[in-house]
Amino acid sequence: MYSKIIKKCQFGCKTNLKDVLFLGYVSSVNNLSEIKKKNSSEVFFPLELLICPNCRLGQISCIVDREKLFPKSYPYTSSTTKILRENFKNLFEEINQILEIKKQDLIIDIGSNDGNLLINFKERMRVLGITPEDIGKIAIKRGIPTIINYFDSNTVKKVLKSYSKAKIITATNVFAHIDDMQSLITNISKCLTFDGVFVSESHYFLKVVNEMQYDTIYHEHLRYYSLTSLNYFFKKNGFKVFNVKEINTHGGSIRVYASKYNYPVSSNVHKMLEKEKIFFKKNSIINFKEKVFNTKIDILKIIHKIKKTNKIVFGVGAPSRASTLINYLGLDENMIDCILEVNNSHKIGKYIPGTKIPIVSEDIIKSKKPDYLFIFSWHIKNDLKKIFRKFGFKGKFIIPLPLPKIEN
Repeated sequence: MYSKIIKKCQFGCKTNLKDVLFLGYVSSVNNLSEIKKKNSSEVFFPLELLICPNCRLGQISCIVDREKLFPKSYPYTSSTTKILRENFKNLFEEINQILEIKKQDLIIDIGSNDGNLLINFKERMRVLGITPEDIGKIAIKRGIPTIINYFDSNTVKKVLKSYSKAKIITATNVFAHIDDMQSLITNISKCLTFDGVFVSESHYFLKVVNEMQYDTIYHEHLRYYSLTSLNYFFKKNGFKVFNVKEINTHGGSIRVYASKYNYPVSSNVHKMLEKEKIFFKKNSIINFKEKVFNTKIDILKIIHKIKKTNKIVFGVGAPSRASTLINYLGLDENMIDCILEVNNSHKIGKYIPGTKIPIVSEDIIKSKKPDYLFIFSWHIKNDLKKIFRKFGFKGKFIIPLPLPKIEN
């Protein structure tokens, strides 16, 4: 078995979960088959968003085995994304303002990937990355000590034996990836000093709903956090949320500081909790499903009108969110000829999961001239439009979300 179906809240609430949205059956976003090889069969899993009416945690209904979701050949490298590099630099500067850090203090990054976050802290304090993918070897080459394994009890024993407890533990865009939350928070507690701080960055549930970011729903993301839900979970486990900030990564995320130490609570925490009270009283979630369906119809109308005139459409960007959108819309190689990725992307030469749409180098646009570019990484559309204008692209851009439209 590759998966299990969730029937109870992942934070342990006793209330029944409520349906929010069903996006169909989707393959793992990292199951990219190579174009040159004979394709093996794919496994598809139900993709459904639910919400707990008690703690307000958004969560999917199907948990896929982590080995299936995060294979050793995991293709994502965070250093290729400019907005993430800038975000991690900002996080470094913010932590230096909020916390008193000493040279001998240790920072641990869970899901450290290629060391993109820790490279900022390397000269300021001791650093340690933990990631299960082979991409961690890149971090080691960059001089960042890295344990290539999952953050589990065995890894915790190794950390405590070979390193020390950490003043800071970070989990950026991975805090929603780990199945057993209770074991996770227990392991984090074991690794923190008495005044240690856990910093998480996760996609913000209110952004998903308010800005139609349903393409960010996929099996890697088991949970979609509101501050209300995180506050409930941390409090239940002896932590206190003392600072929060909305950030731009992944279309809109929240950076949350939590600790068992009695740090003063920022006014930002109270303001966000009050804002969420208003949000959950409205019918925002009820209307979300209808709005998602309407965008599907509108996007398909745009594509149908364009392809009737035999125009060429290339896609731009193959992030995980593209897989959800493509499969939900039912796009194929007859609608999107190919998808362009940056030159050093591990995804080049492969197909979008569940399709025969090839991922190719963005350099192809210098020789082939599509009429339209469908921007799958629409949350950074302005940057991408500038890049492709510099490449000489003279056509128009299809922007799928939050409101489907064509832009010059």
